[in-house]
Amino acid sequence: MKNNSRTFALFGNPVAQSLSPLMHGAAFRAMEIDASYRALRMENVRDIPVKMEELDINGASITIPHKTGIMRYLDTVSGSAARIGAVNTITRTNGRLQGDNTDWTGIVLALSEALEIKGKRFAVLGAGGAARAAVYGIINEGGTPVVVNRTTEKGEQVAKEFGCDFYPLEEIQKITGDCLINTTPVGMFPNMDASPVSAKMLEHFKWVMDTIYNPLETRLLKDAARAGRQTLSGAAMFVHQGAQQIRIWTGLEPPTNLMKKVVLERLRDETD
Repeated sequence: MKNNSRTFALFGNPVAQSLSPLMHGAAFRAMEIDASYRALRMENVRDIPVKMEELDINGASITIPHKTGIMRYLDTVSGSAARIGAVNTITRTNGRLQGDNTDWTGIVLALSEALEIKGKRFAVLGAGGAARAAVYGIINEGGTPVVVNRTTEKGEQVAKEFGCDFYPLEEIQKITGDCLINTTPVGMFPNMDASPVSAKMLEHFKWVMDTIYNPLETRLLKDAARAGRQTLSGAAMFVHQGAQQIRIWTGLEPPTNLMKKVVLERLRDETD
């Protein structure tokens, strides 16, 4: 083995549906790294640093609803995480916690597999950590994001921070663009019959992307496909952000293709 035993974890609420343990575990085994990775449900964000110290956790993935709240408990954060205002990756070194954001990398790489971001207009549904990462990534790659959110105050705040337009969800029909990106949890397992927007609204976009990966084909993506839109599942983003986490934690190149393979196989098994 290349390393002494190391411990990694996912913190969030809920986490039971997460495939992070499966994906990271497969990667560590292929890389011959002696490491464990498990999902830990955490209701209070302030308990995460305590649990990392208690269990001697070397690195952590942070998911809903703690991506923004965790920042006040970290010793340092990367420049991109500070600009985004959200952290989904923590590295613990000598008791100090460093925060990073790999969501934006995951979104950019997933989008880039299908279309060129530069010069395109994207409607980003949501105002949480994933929405912030999407807006940051799109701007970074030369695209134009438009924030769309059910709660006006939160949506306007994100739009103001990044200098882009905002529309309340009930006015989404006023937007035309190249791609709609859902960063909300609406439609995630087990509430798979839900969609953040009506099927009719999808006619305004050529592409529809969902950052949800479980289920692989959400109600939103099914509606989009029926409307003749091109679709992107959240699986690619999930794999790319996870691969970037492994690079940060280990300094090594992860087996991205293998990670994608095990995730897609599990998701397809669950739909059979």
